[in-house]
Amino acid sequence: MNRRYLVITLTGALALVLICIAAAGCVATGPTNPSFDVTPSEARTELEVMANDPVELERPVLVLAGLFDPGFASRHLARALREATGDDRIVPVSFLFVPTFDACRQRVLDTAREHFGGAEELPEVDVVGVSMGGIVARYAAMPDEDGERLPIARLFTLGTPHQGASMAVLPALTRKQRDMRPDSQFLDNLNEALEQAEYELYPYVRLGDRMVGTANAAPEGQNPYWVPHRYGRLAHMLVFRDARITADIARRLRGEEPLSSDPEPLPNGWRQ
Repeated sequence: MNRRYLVITLTGALALVLICIAAAGCVATGPTNPSFDVTPSEARTELEVMANDPVELERPVLVLAGLFDPGFASRHLARALREATGDDRIVPVSFLFVPTFDACRQRVLDTAREHFGGAEELPEVDVVGVSMGGIVARYAAMPDEDGERLPIARLFTLGTPHQGASMAVLPALTRKQRDMRPDSQFLDNLNEALEQAEYELYPYVRLGDRMVGTANAAPEGQNPYWVPHRYGRLAHMLVFRDARITADIARRLRGEEPLSSDPEPLPNGWRQ
């Protein structure tokens, strides 16, 4: 690992954490979402109920980490989903020292082949993408020049910058950060390909996500599944710990009625 890249990456991670902490005090509780009207306490109860009634999922699951996550968030969420389903075929993937989206894509393909598939054909999977992980998943689902792609049935994203990340306009620390700017060619290409995507997309966000921008957490023309953000919590950084989102994804993975229904438009004043 290049030492200079390591220093830059760790410095960037610290900077983003400090930015999030500074922004957290500006975030209020927010309104109730009538299409996702469940409290964190109720969601935790749902997770306990599911844990006592394990099921075998229709397909394996990959949980993809965010930009500066060393694997903590993706491992935590994968473990929570394993507990809520009883299925061990839920594998986390991190990208902390992976410099480009091309390399991230290859890591995802290699992981899917190693854990779930044979040498010739990649298996169909469901994917949960935390922040940047959702962008990696969309890129992995696009066929390359040889036609290879990750066959995704359903993609669940948490605070993913589908339309770019608000904080990505800061001085770039990594190539991946530049590619997540709202006006990047990479995102333009990704969004053009979305029209032909064969997977179902479920974008989640917590109100007050100033890292990405709440409205950016779903593709243009699509409403995210949003939940109110609790005062004093980090809307973006801790989205992977939100029991409401985890429980809703777990119920969908299990083939059960979700806690949310068709997503409501974002409330006035909460689009940033």
